[in-house]
Amino acid sequence: MQRVSLFGYGKTTKALAKKFQHVIFYDDKVSKPFKDEDGFSIKPASEFDPKYSDLEIPSPGIPPSNMLIQKAKNLISEYDYFNDTTPLKIWISGTNGKTTTTQMMQHLLQDKGSQAGGNIGFPLAELNAHATIWVLETSSFTMHYTNLTKPNIYVLLPLSPDHLSWHGDMEAYINAKLKPLSKMREGEIAIIPHAYKDIPTKAHLITYKDENNIADYFGIDIQKIKFQGAFLADALLAMAVEKILFDTIDYDKINCFVIDPHRQEELLDVHGRLWVNDTKATNLDATIAALKRYKNSSMHLILGGDDKGVDLNELFVFMKNFNLKTYHIGSNKEKLSHLAKEYKIHFEQCKNLEDAIYRIDKNLQKDEVALLSPAAASLDEFTSYAQRGDLFKEGVRKLT
Repeated sequence: MQRVSLFGYGKTTKALAKKFQHVIFYDDKVSKPFKDEDGFSIKPASEFDPKYSDLEIPSPGIPPSNMLIQKAKNLISEYDYFNDTTPLKIWISGTNGKTTTTQMMQHLLQDKGSQAGGNIGFPLAELNAHATIWVLETSSFTMHYTNLTKPNIYVLLPLSPDHLSWHGDMEAYINAKLKPLSKMREGEIAIIPHAYKDIPTKAHLITYKDENNIADYFGIDIQKIKFQGAFLADALLAMAVEKILFDTIDYDKINCFVIDPHRQEELLDVHGRLWVNDTKATNLDATIAALKRYKNSSMHLILGGDDKGVDLNELFVFMKNFNLKTYHIGSNKEKLSHLAKEYKIHFEQCKNLEDAIYRIDKNLQKDEVALLSPAAASLDEFTSYAQRGDLFKEGVRKLT
């Protein structure tokens, strides 16, 4: 009987456990062994011994430096375990927009028998192995550990600095994102940013510099798509895959898609002023995309949180082109204020998110935009980016 070790006691590994007869979980957060409601053993990470394990599968978020990864002798990824399943596999990755692109693609393909999963919230173990298509949001973490399987269609959105503490540096992050291309075969297709046009691969490469490139290549009329800003690229890439697979372009269907909360989510206050909840903008590229969308308006921008040590100069250079004022919150507020002074951008340093809303309320004019697009993660002050966004929306609703 195969002895399987699952690293991390989370959604992905819990779903995988049901595929095996003998499984032991090892988790850094566990101090004493116990059994869960399904009878599986969960042990402290320190108790893992590779001599008693025939197969190890990690939760994707566990970094390569972790003791469990270092000790493993038979390590494969969740994706590798499902290498022999029959669905046509579409992987979507990138720094920003991969969730929305995946959801849009599933929206367009679901009547063709597709199922969506991966990083989007449904582990592969919960998907139908006999489905026609798997549409998988795929993280750089997963690709780092994946060495056997590969996509039949790979869609890569633009890359900017993210998860650098996990990968070590930007080069390693990019290499993880480009890794699937080395395994793809003739007849398979990759749609990737033009910057990586020279990457060695047997797949048919389609490269793009911007939304117009994608639209022109696939014969899509941008004027018939309702989405703006970053969502336009997401929609075009989803439509491109539908065009590749079924030679169809369905404007009505893509325009019926409803975007999840927390990405450029617009709301009006009691005075009819526009506030935008873009709390999911946890890195520079996402915030830059939001600024582009509202470029014709004067903006009051809330920035700040855990920036994970990323160099923020690029954002401030970009902001010099706009009529805006920034409001700084979170653990990097001092850093932001120093940069704002250096780049001569008007700013206010705030106690917290509630204080930022209060200050903007005093300054915001009817034809201006108040924007929460923090370019930073939320866990320094909130339980999640969603909690940050919900508190923002609640604060706006309470304005009088």
